[in-house]
Amino acid sequence: MPTVAQHLIAALKSSGISRVYGLPGDSLNGFTDAIRRSEGMRWEHVRHEETAAFAATADAALTGQLAVCAGSCGPGNTHLINGLYDAQRTRVPVLAIAAHIPLSEVGTGYFQETHPQELFRECSVYCELVSTPEMAPRLVEIAMRTAIEENGVAVLVIPGEVFLAKLPDRDWNTKPVRPTRSVLRPDDESLRRAADILNAGSRVTILGGAGTAGAHTELLRLAETLNSPIVHAFRGKEHIEYDNPFDVGMTGLLGFASGYKAIKEADVLLMLGTDFPYSQFYPDNAQVIQVDIRGSHLGRRTPVDLGLVGSVKDTIDALLPLLSRKADRTHLDRSLSHYQRTRRSLDSLAVNDRDKTPIRPEYVAGVVDRLAHDDTVFTFDVGSPTVWAARYLTMNGRRRLSGSFTHGTMACALPHAIGAQTAFPGRQVIALAGDGGLTMGFGELLTLVQNNLPVKVIVFNNSSLNFVELEMKAAGVVNFGTELKNPDFGAVARAIGLFGRRVEQPADLEQAVADALAYDGPALIDVVTARQELSIPPAISAEQAKGFTLYAIRTILAGRGDELLDLVSTNVARRILD
Repeated sequence: MPTVAQHLIAALKSSGISRVYGLPGDSLNGFTDAIRRSEGMRWEHVRHEETAAFAATADAALTGQLAVCAGSCGPGNTHLINGLYDAQRTRVPVLAIAAHIPLSEVGTGYFQETHPQELFRECSVYCELVSTPEMAPRLVEIAMRTAIEENGVAVLVIPGEVFLAKLPDRDWNTKPVRPTRSVLRPDDESLRRAADILNAGSRVTILGGAGTAGAHTELLRLAETLNSPIVHAFRGKEHIEYDNPFDVGMTGLLGFASGYKAIKEADVLLMLGTDFPYSQFYPDNAQVIQVDIRGSHLGRRTPVDLGLVGSVKDTIDALLPLLSRKADRTHLDRSLSHYQRTRRSLDSLAVNDRDKTPIRPEYVAGVVDRLAHDDTVFTFDVGSPTVWAARYLTMNGRRRLSGSFTHGTMACALPHAIGAQTAFPGRQVIALAGDGGLTMGFGELLTLVQNNLPVKVIVFNNSSLNFVELEMKAAGVVNFGTELKNPDFGAVARAIGLFGRRVEQPADLEQAVADALAYDGPALIDVVTARQELSIPPAISAEQAKGFTLYAIRTILAGRGDELLDLVSTNVARRILD
């Protein structure tokens, strides 16, 4: 007679799932043994449960399918929590199996006792305890269905003895769980109101996010009809930026001056599938229409004149016949011209700056972008690698981008790359890692070797928590507690079985990256980059300007004028973006 764990594995397989990310533990023994006995189900072994959840997040985000991770009782499953927050806030379907202590010991202060249902409640759309074998079939199906349909995290808390309990086949009659497909758009009256606002506007700007996925053709038809510049939030980059004659770049703290201006100068802003959070980048005196598949998200970032619930693709399809084609291109052409100037300014920084050292991080990102395959999956760490990924990675409709866009957690580039490479073993996967992020999860380099994952890791090694330092400067605070004493990461990589190389001279960079990308296996390039490089946002507030001034004064008074001199000399050649 099969065990509950064997039934669970069979249910996952019937729903198209072929892998589980995790780290074994005694309370998981029934589950991992069922995987061992099963054909067509793989255990993707990692060195830390947080990585298992991060890897599942990237897997789900890139494949669009339910991904699964697992952790043993107590600290084993509490380690999952940061990665599960990432999945929940990225809105991707992940099922987490959280093993539990023996039910008879709950409430006694037993070894490794926690209360997982309470711990995971905030970072999940479903979290339940499977306290008897008979409960398992329905709860497994409900958890999988909820995760898929709500694009979120479902957690099943399962005691070790329940995994091992026997259950007759007749008592497990679940069916495969597959995503449903629907047409979702606003009603006719709401579409008519939207068309009236858009037809009356003379300077319509579109702001798109991750919700524009799968709607590229429809989006361009809409922009052509309205003569609208298209600005993207970071999560919309891979879906919007390519083959787009209306693209004027990104907005936000990491964005371009052109994207910022195109929104600020609009008299109508059309938000499509975006939950862009920064209120200071929204227009002051424009009518706002927001389209989102989640009605609860309408108007929560900026007041909206009209909220529409629907998918971007279905809503545009229904809206287009109601729109009048605009003849005036003044707003569009002005925005495009500004974007061209902004893009030239940014690209002028992504060069070998007369062999000066340390190497400009923009140059590193530019070289990686140029040498990468046309279908590369890029992952990136939070911090300065996020800036360079946003500004210098070129999307083309085939390349993919995975990171902690909303949760904003350190140490995600390598774990996301593990999930990406596992899901797509034949594709090139490149992780843009910060030195702080990489060392926080250093052990996962061993996962690349053990699982034979040919991930290429590019380390931006500036010996600091660089973006934290920038935030301190903007707040007028002298940098403190951000310095990192790093090893030669290339030597460390070689010691544990990767291709490894350290690059300190700009002239050596391109060949090193090319060699790593050509290597048949995991590879790491440790690039010593400029610590004091400023990633200037598209708009600097008076408070930020005041902060930088206070930082300069306080740094000198703290006896660290050499740091200020380094900052000036690193950025003196930079042209301020207009």
